[in-house]
Amino acid sequence: MRSRANPRRSNGYRRDQLRQRVLAAYDVCAICGQPVDKTLRTPHPLSAEVDEIVPVSRGGDPLDWRNVRLTHRRCNRLKSDQTDEHARMLLAGRPRPPATSLPFETSGDW
Repeated sequence: MRSRANPRRSNGYRRDQLRQRVLAAYDVCAICGQPVDKTLRTPHPLSAEVDEIVPVSRGGDPLDWRNVRLTHRRCNRLKSDQTDEHARMLLAGRPRPPATSLPFETSGDW
């Protein structure tokens, strides 16, 4: 059985430095636009997290300054590996319908 290493921690020192830089540079969540209280600690839903604009699972670089920004933990969890618009719709209480709930027409007799 192979364990999958977390690419964010493959260079822990560099990621820690990047996190400190993001926390120093930004004060507002990039998804919801509300201020981020940097004194709150994980797992508080409004604690500060560093989010990748292009998710690591989609080929984004977790150590590239141009690919990271500050978010709330809650907003980052809602975004997951989707888009910011997806997370904003969830925050607004308008979830996207699952693909299987869309109307589906069949033809012929089954």
